[in-house]
Amino acid sequence: MTARTFQATNPATGQPLAPAFPVTTPQEMEALVAAARGAARAFAASTPTQRADFLNAAAAAIEARADAFVEAAMAEAGLPEPRLRGEVGRTANQLRLFAGVAADGSWVDARIDHADPARKPPKPDVRSLRVPLGPVAVFGASNFPLAFSVAGGDTASALAAGCPVVVKAHPAHPATSKLAAEAIRAAAQQCGLPAGVFGIVYEDGHELGVQLVQHPDIHAVGFTGSRAGGLALVAAAQAREVPIPVYAEMSSVNPSVFTAAALEANGAALAKGLAASISGSGGQLCTQPGLLFVPVGEAGDAFLNDVAAKLDATPACTLLTGGILNAFQKGAAGHLKAAGVQPLTQGAKPDSGAQPQLLSVPIAQFTPELADEVFGPLSVAVRYDRLEEVTPLLAGLEGQLTATLHATDAELDGLADLLHVMGTRAGRLVLNGFPTGVEVGHAMVHGGPFPATSDGGASTSVGSRAITRFARLRAYQDFPDRALPPELQEANPYGIWRLVDGERTR
Repeated sequence: MTARTFQATNPATGQPLAPAFPVTTPQEMEALVAAARGAARAFAASTPTQRADFLNAAAAAIEARADAFVEAAMAEAGLPEPRLRGEVGRTANQLRLFAGVAADGSWVDARIDHADPARKPPKPDVRSLRVPLGPVAVFGASNFPLAFSVAGGDTASALAAGCPVVVKAHPAHPATSKLAAEAIRAAAQQCGLPAGVFGIVYEDGHELGVQLVQHPDIHAVGFTGSRAGGLALVAAAQAREVPIPVYAEMSSVNPSVFTAAALEANGAALAKGLAASISGSGGQLCTQPGLLFVPVGEAGDAFLNDVAAKLDATPACTLLTGGILNAFQKGAAGHLKAAGVQPLTQGAKPDSGAQPQLLSVPIAQFTPELADEVFGPLSVAVRYDRLEEVTPLLAGLEGQLTATLHATDAELDGLADLLHVMGTRAGRLVLNGFPTGVEVGHAMVHGGPFPATSDGGASTSVGSRAITRFARLRAYQDFPDRALPPELQEANPYGIWRLVDGERTR
């Protein structure tokens, strides 16, 4: 029987793209998971250097395919070449970041409490560390065909932890996904690792993805996408006989508060930066500032008029898929029907496609529905009279990935309550900047209270702390040294930082 196939669609033209990709069969997916299960023990026992070499080789393989990546992703995602060139670099840098984390090895948080038999009662020898969970399922994201997809941060952090990965490729960019899969497989082969450390599933629907999450040999899930998609995977994971964690980064409108003093001091520069942040990448970034709090008065009026003019001068955006475009148009139309909402941009009308849009509403007429995410280049400006009005409204928002404050230095001491509320609502606070552009580093937090993330902000999907999502704690009591993992042995053969009898040491 001929395998069923599907094709990606060019979002700019609406035309199908060659070649056609065979849909993975349930039997093929079962074989991929079985291979991951078979590789899990050996991969978990690999040394920090071995994992680091693998991730560095994968980074080099990604860079070697840069031209092919850009060509495929431009056709499949409609994103411009400079953005995709940058994404190739970001993807390689993420892999190298986690190579460094793996090589250092200290992420396992090894702790040793030596025995004291003379104590009453006697104190046992207890040692603990983080250990890999086992095979992990990762779902590719639509808005980052490289950096949050097959070879993205979820995959990099899981591999660094010693977990085999089975990726569900996003159906919108199978050719880009295939290139990334080839790069990772080539790196695994180069480093002498079993093929089961990485597998990929292709499907134009959702059935196989749900089956993957519910497979008893999958132990965690990484996902970036819509709230509906993330919650569906959470439900599937919780319906298992043994539930597993789903680390889903879902929806956020990333509120930004502007004070009158900040606008008076720097309004023109803020308007330029905000317009770029709203419309960059077609507004299809999870940190896009979709909700603005702007004071009434001349400074606020001039600021919003400047932002609107810049958005009107921005060409209409090609969104990632036809479904995303339809959802954007529907969401924009719904916001425009709300009481008190006025369009500030010329394109702010239901049939304007992906033309960037800026809407305005008085704070007295703001409703929670206006804080619903409209994925794309749209922001709602809430006009306030007194800053004290903003704090309770922020406190009533859902969880967010980011919250931004634009204020002068002289105002900061008087805004402690506002900043406190922002901190309860978001995983990352930004001062006098813009939330788009997530730095990949050790200190970054890309997570937040539900529904920004499904785990309520207990973890991050960007930065070196992401590795802890795919590990669990294990303790050893009264084991002989030779039977302990290397990280817990007295000689510390990997030379990692450890907490020994309460003191941090190497």
